[in-house]
Amino acid sequence: MIETCDVAVIGAGAAGMMCAGVAAQRGRRVVLIDHARRIGEKIRISGGGRCNFTNIGAGEKNYHGRHAGFARHALRAYTPRDFVALVRRHRVPFHEKHRGQLFCDDSSQRIVELLRAECAGVRWRHPCRVHTVRREGDAGFALDTDHGALRAARVVVATGGLPVAQIGASDWGLRLARQFGLDVVAPQPALVPLRFDAAAWAPWAALAGVSLAARVRCAQQAFDEDLLFTHRGLSGPAILQISSFWDPGQPLQLDLAPGAELGAALRRLKAGSRATLLNALAQHLPRRVAQAWIEQHGLAAQARLAECADARLGELGAGLHGWALTPSGSEGWRKAEVMRGGVATDELDPHTLQAHKVPGLHFIGEVVDVTGWLGGYNFQWAWASAVAAARAL
Repeated sequence: MIETCDVAVIGAGAAGMMCAGVAAQRGRRVVLIDHARRIGEKIRISGGGRCNFTNIGAGEKNYHGRHAGFARHALRAYTPRDFVALVRRHRVPFHEKHRGQLFCDDSSQRIVELLRAECAGVRWRHPCRVHTVRREGDAGFALDTDHGALRAARVVVATGGLPVAQIGASDWGLRLARQFGLDVVAPQPALVPLRFDAAAWAPWAALAGVSLAARVRCAQQAFDEDLLFTHRGLSGPAILQISSFWDPGQPLQLDLAPGAELGAALRRLKAGSRATLLNALAQHLPRRVAQAWIEQHGLAAQARLAECADARLGELGAGLHGWALTPSGSEGWRKAEVMRGGVATDELDPHTLQAHKVPGLHFIGEVVDVTGWLGGYNFQWAWASAVAAARAL
């Protein structure tokens, strides 16, 4: 006998479990399917194992994709305050860490347990692969799975993006969208470190592990966050943020001392000073960065500041405030935290996440072309898009 249900949710990550739980609580017969043996792995490894589960300031301004503003409706209908209320109801202790980022006090496993508890009444199928999904007229959809055939009036695709392949990430949801004739924005790694040509980066590779506050600009976007030097390039929150807006061939503009006006500061120190150029610059930058920068500009780190021409000091400061460099690429899917691109939002109803061309087929979470900033914003999109779809079911 063929199993039937009102809703088949494919993908038991953050968005999938949230959607399945809300739909079941609203009286739908829900089957939740996932190919992984262990559920919620991406949640479990997120936030250093403590899960940055939302950001209290999340709003449409923190998201981007081909069509700006698409996420507005879902985000306003289910806010960070709503998810925090759910966290409190399950008595999960949490704290604000930085700029509205909320983390579990102990373990991200608490969020997985919360979602599984919310899925009471949901029928689980895992590990279970879905091989085909076919439209069956007004009857809905037929799914062929490892556990046999399934008939569902509606299907919700919550299969996530391509990062972290080692825990099961795949392009299954994107392939399904194309199968049904939906446009897909080409996926790219996002929230990912950037790397540079090895020879060009050689003078800076020795700074690996050094971090500093910086302003990074690209494609009319700018972020003031910490920047981290690596053996192959740059990382840290500033770079992860800007990577979501960077395209190959575009230069970055780095200000390594935002707000300091280094040229003027060095010229002021010069009068009557016995300080070396290195000691003067190290008042504004990590000492190793200051020394590498001085040497790369053909100056002597131990030269007396008083002996340096004002013009050279001005050039030194201007360079640090406007360092232009072009990455050769990113560290790819292995290091990316999320996927940029996905199912094109003009294919979906922003209130229900249902495909215009395929009634009854919904796409939620990371598989959709909505990418949030670093800091809990992508989890909030998962919760909000899931609830929007679940309420429409």
